[in-house]
Amino acid sequence: MLIGVPKEIKNNENRVGLTPAGVSEFVKYGHEVYVQATAGEGSGFADAEYEQAGATILATIEEVYEKAEMIVKVKEPIAQEYPLIKENQLLFTYFHFASGEELTHAMIERKAVCLAYETVELSNRALPLLIPMSEVAGRMAPQEGAKYLEKPLKGRGILLGGVPGVKPAEVLVLGAGIVGTQAAKIAAGLGAQVTVMDINLNRLRELDDFMPKNVTTQYSNEYNIRAAVKTADLIIGAVLIPGAKAPHLITRDMLKTMKPGTVLVDVAVDQGGCIETCKPTTHEDPTYIIDDIVHYCVANMPGAVPYTSTLALTNATLPYALKLASQGWRVACLLNEDLRLGLNVVNGKVVYKGVADAWGLELTDVNQVLNENTMFEESTFMTV
Repeated sequence: MLIGVPKEIKNNENRVGLTPAGVSEFVKYGHEVYVQATAGEGSGFADAEYEQAGATILATIEEVYEKAEMIVKVKEPIAQEYPLIKENQLLFTYFHFASGEELTHAMIERKAVCLAYETVELSNRALPLLIPMSEVAGRMAPQEGAKYLEKPLKGRGILLGGVPGVKPAEVLVLGAGIVGTQAAKIAAGLGAQVTVMDINLNRLRELDDFMPKNVTTQYSNEYNIRAAVKTADLIIGAVLIPGAKAPHLITRDMLKTMKPGTVLVDVAVDQGGCIETCKPTTHEDPTYIIDDIVHYCVANMPGAVPYTSTLALTNATLPYALKLASQGWRVACLLNEDLRLGLNVVNGKVVYKGVADAWGLELTDVNQVLNENTMFEESTFMTV
């Protein structure tokens, strides 16, 4: 298969879809890889490293899209990429369609095959391609929150861990999944007093067993959230409903009950955000203030640490990408339920319920799409 790796052009996105090591694996299995010039520079990988691994360097993004049968990216295509996408071209990347109506309609119109990292799902409901970036974003959230709590950045002027004789900051984490767990761990390590809320009591029991004593757990409901936001200095939104919009747990009216200079970090922003006043921001202009409350809502937080993020992401995506390349997307998805759940939009049809529900679109059974015109011999594809 012909694999294309374009340079990410979203604002301040320095990650890249494939490392030189990943290119080497594709080449080993007989695939051709085309990498846009300087695509890996932001993550610390030079064009020469890709060439040594067996890739062909192409000068422009247009050439990459034109050549490739499968595009391997990090973030969803943006408007200037839409015309470059070809019918039946496979795009393997983060999409977050439930928070992007324009993107959804564009991919339907282009009749591309959109396989989203964030909805590839294991039988135990784990999200293997979302976990690495959730780990990065979760660990970054207290770090960014601590920075914006500083007075010159319009925060309360409070040190997260306090000092002897001075109480530490109070951190509220909404959600006890991967992001929330990592956020609580780092905030606690910095010395803050942390409260983690979730509706999954079994998960709260697990956290209670291994978290340090400065982390407490509490059942999540509106009453408890309204009480907690009044004393919190930093609130981290870490809610995820796979493939669907996040619910608004922090509403606009709650802002007036918070202390001026409180910082909100909404890690769920790329799924619509769990804070009603959230809107996507960039690393270039990361915060805004409403009712004296600092909002940090960067939609690609891991893009600020691209070397770590790119390596972590490729570790997770490469085995799946190799299956798609060696078996073809249709066969790979028929044989692998994890990948089948990653299909969101296929040849103009929405095949993922969360996306259809978000925008009131017709849902097509993914199995119907997979079995359309499917004829293959097991001997015609490679096992990876």
